[in-house]
Amino acid sequence: MTTTTAVQRRPATPADAVSGVQPQEVVRPRTVAEVAEVLRAASADGLSVVPVGGGSKTSWAAPPVSCDLLLDTTGLDRVVEHVAGDLVVVAEAGVRLADLQAQLGDAGQQLGLDPPEPGATLGGVVSANASGPRRLRYGTARDLLIGATVVLADGTVASAGGKVVKNVAGYDLGKLYTGAHGSLGVVVSTTWRLHPVPPARRVVVLDLPDAAAAGPLAVRLTRSTLTPSAVELLATAGGAGELVVVFESVPASVTAQAHAAVALLGGGVEGEGLPAAFGRRPGGVDDVVLRLAYVPAALPAVLGALPVGAQVAASAGTGVAYVALAEQEAVERLADLRAALAPHDGTAVVLRVPEAVRAQLDHWGPVGDAFDLMRRVKERFDPERRMAPGRFVGGL
Repeated sequence: MTTTTAVQRRPATPADAVSGVQPQEVVRPRTVAEVAEVLRAASADGLSVVPVGGGSKTSWAAPPVSCDLLLDTTGLDRVVEHVAGDLVVVAEAGVRLADLQAQLGDAGQQLGLDPPEPGATLGGVVSANASGPRRLRYGTARDLLIGATVVLADGTVASAGGKVVKNVAGYDLGKLYTGAHGSLGVVVSTTWRLHPVPPARRVVVLDLPDAAAAGPLAVRLTRSTLTPSAVELLATAGGAGELVVVFESVPASVTAQAHAAVALLGGGVEGEGLPAAFGRRPGGVDDVVLRLAYVPAALPAVLGALPVGAQVAASAGTGVAYVALAEQEAVERLADLRAALAPHDGTAVVLRVPEAVRAQLDHWGPVGDAFDLMRRVKERFDPERRMAPGRFVGGL
């Protein structure tokens, strides 16, 4: 691949492998123009390209069919503009979320996203649509992203939303690229809606001998006048759990809401600290980790469908759960689990899997009715199927 600018590049090593697939070369552009030139050159040479940020979520999509070029976006590391009065920030895709939060915190503001993966970059968060417990209050990346600049497979630079340079008519690029795992092109810049940092926090923790009891309690909370930032269940399937309810606002409000939550739940201990496991993905390096999505009221049924002893961290108010299973248990039970989730509008996606069983697990599961539309979008943005080929649903 020939480029006219001095883009940082090096031969790939096994450490650069994406879900077991090792690229031939790694490039690290430092500007949008360099990203565009790299993709133009890759297009001319027919090379497949997989974009990667901090590398904390590369396992969240299926292994690529091929990966000639790994495009490292961490060189795009500038916070371009923070308009504090408008609660808006523009930052490049390689900016680490933790660094951005620290800078925004100096102005008493925050980006309302709290995925726990260390080293996560803004581009990676968008590409994986990663979120954490506070999605109940603030939403996901798709909700908070108000503008994006992307580089298409042929090197075309396109923008939509805030700070528009060029629009692609008919598409909301921010929403389209969120959760696409690099299969449509490279996110290079992001514009976000911000929120003030709440001045006070109060936490209610309720021990549950039967974790399934969290289901109706979470429904009761979300249907009340209370406004929790998070309602999390930390549990073992078939066993006990903790329901953690977080309130963040002015001191008088969080105190009153915590008291009301204890009364509504019929118990609980109030405090300011969060449990050590709050916000973390469950499981260890030898476990298969799944992300489940389902109708929130179906939480008891979902817990009942899991193997006894499975570790669970569920956002009980939003219908999202992260589950850790032993390798062989995942191989034997994943198809049955997906079948049990289906009546609850549910899905189970593999987020992390040890190499030993990777080939035995269907990453995405059954493809829904929207697949034909997704296929046409892929053909529109990447007709040669060179961007992260095979990473997305249905092998797109």
